[in-house]
Amino acid sequence: MNTKGLEHKIGFNFIREKIKGRCSTAYGQRRAEEEPFSSDLKEIEERLLITEEMMEIAMFEPKFPQGGFTDCTQFLPSLSKESSCISLENMRRLFSFMENLRQITSFLHSSKDGKYPTLKKLAQPIQFFPAISARIDSILDKNGSIRDSASVELLKISKELNQYQNSVSKRIESILKKAKEDKIADDDAGVSVRDGKMLIPVNALSKRSLPGIVQDASASGKTFFIEPLEVVEMNNKIRRLQFDKQREIARIMMEFTDFLRPYLAEMMEAARFVGEVDFIRSKAECARGMEAGRPILSTEGTLKIAKGRHPLLEASLAKEGKKVVPIDLELNPNKHILVISGPNAGGKSVALKTVGILQYMVQWGMPATCSQRSEFPVFENIMIDIGDEQSLENDLSTYSSHLLNMKDVLKYSSSRTLVLIDEFGSGTEPAAGGAIAQTILEELDNRGTYGVITTHYTNLKVYAESGKGVVNGAMLFDSARIAPLYKLEIGVPGNSFAFDLARKMGLSEQIVKRAEEKAGEEFIDLEKQLRTISRNRRKLDEKLARIRNTDKTLESVTEKYSKELTEITKQKKQIIEQAKEEARQIIAEANKKVESTIKKIKEAQAEREATLKARNELKKVGEGLESKGSTEQDKKIEAKMKSLQQRKERQLERKKKRKEAVPEEPKQEVVKQELAVGAKVKVEGSNLMGEVMQIEGKWVTISVGDITSRVKKEAVTVISNKEFQSAATQSVKSSARSYSVQVDEQINQRKLSFKDEIDIRGERLDEALMSVSIFLDDATLVGAHRVRILHGKGTGVLKEEIRKWLKTNPAVKSFSDEDVRFGGAGITVVDME
Repeated sequence: MNTKGLEHKIGFNFIREKIKGRCSTAYGQRRAEEEPFSSDLKEIEERLLITEEMMEIAMFEPKFPQGGFTDCTQFLPSLSKESSCISLENMRRLFSFMENLRQITSFLHSSKDGKYPTLKKLAQPIQFFPAISARIDSILDKNGSIRDSASVELLKISKELNQYQNSVSKRIESILKKAKEDKIADDDAGVSVRDGKMLIPVNALSKRSLPGIVQDASASGKTFFIEPLEVVEMNNKIRRLQFDKQREIARIMMEFTDFLRPYLAEMMEAARFVGEVDFIRSKAECARGMEAGRPILSTEGTLKIAKGRHPLLEASLAKEGKKVVPIDLELNPNKHILVISGPNAGGKSVALKTVGILQYMVQWGMPATCSQRSEFPVFENIMIDIGDEQSLENDLSTYSSHLLNMKDVLKYSSSRTLVLIDEFGSGTEPAAGGAIAQTILEELDNRGTYGVITTHYTNLKVYAESGKGVVNGAMLFDSARIAPLYKLEIGVPGNSFAFDLARKMGLSEQIVKRAEEKAGEEFIDLEKQLRTISRNRRKLDEKLARIRNTDKTLESVTEKYSKELTEITKQKKQIIEQAKEEARQIIAEANKKVESTIKKIKEAQAEREATLKARNELKKVGEGLESKGSTEQDKKIEAKMKSLQQRKERQLERKKKRKEAVPEEPKQEVVKQELAVGAKVKVEGSNLMGEVMQIEGKWVTISVGDITSRVKKEAVTVISNKEFQSAATQSVKSSARSYSVQVDEQINQRKLSFKDEIDIRGERLDEALMSVSIFLDDATLVGAHRVRILHGKGTGVLKEEIRKWLKTNPAVKSFSDEDVRFGGAGITVVDME
């Protein structure tokens, strides 16, 4: 893959330059120039994570150094030679670098556990040596100059040098004052320093009046600079001391270099680390400036761009006070090629380049200028054919160069290739060009290659309607204003609007009409019919998707209620066992009482046989009580479970029939109702109505509210569901007043305890859906206008399913990602109707 040519065509080379310009180190600049396009999922994930962490640091951590990093990678390797010596300038750089390193490592080590894990991993092998910083600090002062106290010898030399300089200064001042009094020097003359010597300026006529050595003269020759004889020896001493000082400083620098040499390997690693941080920080700052975010990396082959913007176009329009129109599209293994059509200058090429640059940014490890709920797969290569590549040098026409590009596309493309082709098939005779383009499109479709293709050819639009993996897309056009809208609509083919544009550009109506006649009504009707078919098919797909989401939600809720019923049944059995145990204890207490009675009878010398008989009868009563309770309760539970099972089977049967076909409207028939489990009945001679739970011979067990009763078959009459519901409604109305008071109290309580945010992180899908359903019910009840659902980013599955469900909820007006400053794609903001 020719990455340089690709970067130039999609505009990524400008982003590289922008990041390079923000780097303060040469190492960071090289990284910006050389960072390659990656097709390794793990590597891309790490690049995106570390950049996102740096973006968070830049926004919320003022303690982290904000640029100004120092690069030591260029001079440190040269210090490995035994005879080498660090220069004063490089020592200053090293001191600044050590401060950079200290600030970065100190910040990362002191941050909370779990924060910035990728940056911490990068910094883990890096060592900071306080001894080196302390050694440099003992040599250099805060201004970067050598301290006099850097060594004992240097301090001694510096003191002696200062004494001599002070003595010379005082003597020179005295001589100058005397020269002014003698009119040898001008009244406004001052001491001049040449080559480290202090000299007195005198006019040319009086130069012999001052004993000394002429060291220099002015350009005009009117002034001579004389070193008085009185200070010549002292100046010579000063020069010797200055030489001794420089020699001592060189020794100190050599000694420090020897001290530093054993640490060079670790220091080089640390220098590369600081340069890497500089590169990452520059990338993060650039991403922040473009309002970019980390999208989801898809492992299922989904390319889903939500609110995608071309960063360079957006920056260019911002200078003119305009806003870019974002694009939305989705490709997947089933529909992996998008054919975009529409008018000229309508935004087709921009949409194609936007897809290309966003995909390239992600695989380069750069946050993309789109919503964080966008998804990008990882391609092995990206191939592009765009623009006029006519070559006079190689004797290639525009179309010939396109064919060469198509040859490479067919040679290297696979299901892990993204192909971007602008004006597919153009540049030659339309019939032949369209046929070749369609054949190549069919081949790419069969290979499963991903692609975004722009065209004006009708045959490609028709193929997109019938091809297994191809979908149409249209750049919308305002036919009333004769102006493009720059909006991409997926699922419908675009129209060139050539005749409308011709009228707008001023061609005569007569010419345009004749052109329309030559094109024929079939051409115009075909465009309209294609759009109608595509639009209807898209609406049908959306309805089917909503139905599937609703069924999935219903299944989840049904399963939840079924689990709860099983749990209730289990609790019921436990309660029954507890009751049995209490009954046993009561019988045991009774037995004690009987034993006491028998003892008294024995004492009264009663008959032994009568006593034994009484004890056996009492024992039978206890066993009968336990057996009867167990049998009756077990039968009730079995009947209830059987009824629930039958109800679930009926639901599945109805669902199966609904999927197979839409049933015809059933005819109304009068059916004689029979007594069976689940039937609604009325007890003769009373107003009691209930549901049949079990039938045993002549007896029927019915459930009336929370009460279970056993009556004879003759005592009940089967009634219709309508009659049963009517009776239940009357019962409810009779207690409506007291119930309304309770409801008002419950509503007030729910209003007081309602919070406009719910956290469903860590919940299973069915639990999360139920929690969100109850939460939105409460929001509707209290009249909330906006609520927040905190689901986290993770793999994005929980968020996707929640949003699918939100689309089916009539109480939801709209939903979107939270602002990136307050959680971004990890939170869904829901606006209520």
